[in-house]
Amino acid sequence: MADAWAPGPPRPAAAPGEVHVWRASLALPPAELAALHEVIGDDERSRAGRFRFEVHRDRFIAGRGIQRLLLSRYLGADPAALRYTLAHHGKPALAAPWADAGLRFNVSNAEDGLLIAVATERELGVDLEAVRALGDRDEVARRFFSAPEVAVYDAIDDRERDAAFFTCWTRKEAYIKALGEGLSMPLDCFDVTLRPGEPARLLAARGNPAEVGRWTLRELDPGPGWLAAIAVEGDGWDLRLFDWDPARPMAASVAQSSAG
Repeated sequence: MADAWAPGPPRPAAAPGEVHVWRASLALPPAELAALHEVIGDDERSRAGRFRFEVHRDRFIAGRGIQRLLLSRYLGADPAALRYTLAHHGKPALAAPWADAGLRFNVSNAEDGLLIAVATERELGVDLEAVRALGDRDEVARRFFSAPEVAVYDAIDDRERDAAFFTCWTRKEAYIKALGEGLSMPLDCFDVTLRPGEPARLLAARGNPAEVGRWTLRELDPGPGWLAAIAVEGDGWDLRLFDWDPARPMAASVAQSSAG
């Protein structure tokens, strides 16, 4: 499997046995933001206008615009013409007629970072987090992680707890995003690996043990100061990592943790 980020092709195509992940920066100059503002839909422009702070509005416009441009390259379509539909719990998907292409995608953004995962005919979810020190880190872990995960977490040296927390969080979020369950699914009803450096795996899914064999989890390395994970339906796929704009790589997170 590929493990290095490469410049993305201008006309990408996701073969049935491939999963593509693109990383991008949301910190764009005004001219690029203005161009993307014209690409996004009316409802997206309306949402952008409701953000209180300019930085959040600009990140939203950049993320939605890049998403449209990227998907249009796979589909050979006009990015402004793309339409989306939402599953029961809000997971976005392409609406007709683009749905017929079988393209699946999932998006995650944090601060100025963006990841977009793309595959054909298989569900997937991706999560990106900026690693940082949280004052209530341990309390959040004990509230949302499963009992087996908390037992592992409590045994980890405090110097590695920030990394362990976000390792667990990204893997759990990627899985529930792949399922399309969103906030309706309790985070403590399944277990993932969480020790820093430990291969990403879904260990147990209470109430539906078959889920463990249905999904493959992979850790992603977006760069210093970030952690990410992807959950993909099935196995036997190859991962390809692309930079949306090699001239503007996703910047290192400014919020550094004690884990480094």
